[in-house]
Amino acid sequence: MKKTSTRLADGRELIYYDLRDDTVRDAVDRRPLERTVTRSEIRHDALLGDSVAIASHRQGRTYHPPADQCPLCPSRGERLSEIPGSSYDVVVFENRFPSLAGDCGRCEVVCFTPDHDASFADLSEEQARLVLDAWTDRTAELSHLPSVKQVFCFENRGAEIGVTLQHPHGQIYAYPFLTPRTALMLRSLAAHKATSGGENLFDVVLERERAGERVVLAGEHWVAFVPYAAHWPYEVHLYPRRRVPDLLALDEAARAEFPRIYLDLLRRFDRIFGEGEPPTPYIAAWHQAPFGRLEGYEGVTRDEFALHLELFTIRRTSGKLKFLAGSESGMSVFINDVPPERAAERLREVAGS
Repeated sequence: MKKTSTRLADGRELIYYDLRDDTVRDAVDRRPLERTVTRSEIRHDALLGDSVAIASHRQGRTYHPPADQCPLCPSRGERLSEIPGSSYDVVVFENRFPSLAGDCGRCEVVCFTPDHDASFADLSEEQARLVLDAWTDRTAELSHLPSVKQVFCFENRGAEIGVTLQHPHGQIYAYPFLTPRTALMLRSLAAHKATSGGENLFDVVLERERAGERVVLAGEHWVAFVPYAAHWPYEVHLYPRRRVPDLLALDEAARAEFPRIYLDLLRRFDRIFGEGEPPTPYIAAWHQAPFGRLEGYEGVTRDEFALHLELFTIRRTSGKLKFLAGSESGMSVFINDVPPERAAERLREVAGS
């Protein structure tokens, strides 16, 4: 992998990740852009104990542009985009309309391919490995920023999810606080360790799932399963068999196998609802251990956290979406219409079909 860092016309950082070491990236952003101004603010909810980002500048962000005006396609001729080069393998840049910026963290966009009409599932294993390497490199770099406590790599796919740019891409959020979902995991991890004589709850859950009927597929270094208490109609958790806290700690064997396993999962998701259905909308989210000291979680270290990816769709059946109703939105109590065992069975059925 070759990494080339440059600056866009408004001062934002852009980084090319290339498969070939001899690739030259010297294109200059020719757009007449003014310096980016952001107004991110973090507010703490005293009752719930979580944080909310206030980002009023995002009201004017790009919204469903036509394909010939896509800002994530390469620049060609006089058609100028966020990527100055006429091609790329993988590219990462600072979001022009970030939810988090400056002392409030950082938001980046990850473009997986220059092909506007492709998806992550269309990538080759070599291309998917390059994305994994880019995620890892950005996690390492962002973790060194003084304000950053946690790095979150994710992809939203599909208009139903709320995606405003159709080009295949993901994002990276570098939070200046511990996210509520991670805090809940750490709380459970600490409580189980204290009452079990030191057992690791992630290890217990993974061992239980590996032996059960909800396994979707398994490799030598990775295992994917529908969790016992799945929140979403079709939800898969992907874990490395060897527990590690973050992407940086994956060994080469796990990195080499990941593309095959993950691409298989994504392709199965597109087959869940049968032929003729539009691509399945999904969210793919990496959960990594926060950086720095874990205050408030007695006896737990970051190495006890387990890196994993959660992949889920809001489509519950053909032509129907699962909307968050009163119980989910108002009280965070999910009601799942699809039994996890049936979801796992369906994902096994569509393997390679």
